[in-house]
Amino acid sequence: MTAEPHSPRRDQPLKGILVADFSRVLAGPLAAMVLGDLGADVIKVERPGGGDDTRAWGPPWAPDGTSTYYQSVNRNKRSVVLDLGDPRDRELAARLIERADVLIENFKPGTLERFGLHDAALRASNPRLVSCRLSAFGSAAGGASMPGYDLLIQAVGGLMSITGAPDGPPTKVGVALVDVIAGLFACVSILAALREREQSGLGQRTEVSLLGSLLAGLVNQASGYLGAGAIPGRLGNRHPSIAPYECFSASDGDCVVAVGNDRQFGSLCETLGCAVLATDARFATNAARVEHRGELFEKLQPLFAGRSRADLAEALNAAGVPCGPVNDLREAFALAQSLGLPAIVELAEGARQVASAMVLDATPVSYRRPPPALGADDAAVRAWLCDGGPLSVS
Repeated sequence: MTAEPHSPRRDQPLKGILVADFSRVLAGPLAAMVLGDLGADVIKVERPGGGDDTRAWGPPWAPDGTSTYYQSVNRNKRSVVLDLGDPRDRELAARLIERADVLIENFKPGTLERFGLHDAALRASNPRLVSCRLSAFGSAAGGASMPGYDLLIQAVGGLMSITGAPDGPPTKVGVALVDVIAGLFACVSILAALREREQSGLGQRTEVSLLGSLLAGLVNQASGYLGAGAIPGRLGNRHPSIAPYECFSASDGDCVVAVGNDRQFGSLCETLGCAVLATDARFATNAARVEHRGELFEKLQPLFAGRSRADLAEALNAAGVPCGPVNDLREAFALAQSLGLPAIVELAEGARQVASAMVLDATPVSYRRPPPALGADDAAVRAWLCDGGPLSVS
């Protein structure tokens, strides 16, 4: 029996949860934005003078002059400027944390403590607080004082050693992927702590490091080293354990084929008119194909060269073989929209952003606030902190 789909309800999963976002740049703000998309009320605390570092990271700039980098992880938030060096603002920060359900911060270890906002004091005033600290290398003595951005973590964490052409230099991934992974791990840890709080009535501290997030995100590559002692190198667009799983040049550009099993390889060969390769001892099994991947590429590349990317994708996908063109971002968004995915969201004031990847049928994500200007909510938030009255609905 097929279950009836839920009708959307008004309340979102995190309605009523207040998040104090003291973080900046990417990982922490991303975690806070995801919570905001799920209904949490997020107050972004920024330093005077410039606010979040990413406000100055450009080009590109949006039509209103705002950094598109900043915009990417700061919707569904209010912005208040607080100077933690000022005793009055420091008191307001303490009041905010006292009222918050969640605190997210990525200061250098010891910074909050220096301002009197140490963990013991925060928990004494707010035992239900779930705090999440993001750091580059953790808070243990060895890494606490080490600063780090995504690029550095990609280097020291091994990701660059497996990224790039075999005969080329180590290469970073084209986006701050470590920050994204860390932000999602942070979000999961916060949600788990909130769920546990429902049972115990007490909050807890969570911590996510960029280096730890990258190592966990290396999945099969990390497992290959730990389980078999294999230290992988750079393979370009090839896969260490599967073949063919790489780029081929079609008549009008590059396309990718991702063959995950012997059945798909047989279908690939049948569709390309080279069925004999599927029974060749060098290529009949995945392990054999990995061993002879260079020879296999030489056999297959001419068969791709005479056909267009669209023709190849249509024919191979119809045969159950994953294949597609190497798209730029314009083509990628067009594809997502053609498939009915919620790829783009139009926010207030004409801002366009990537839609959340989360689709909840009963309590869908919402887009209530565009990324705020620096200090846009100073008056309302300060009045609320000083007077204790209600904060306007998100």
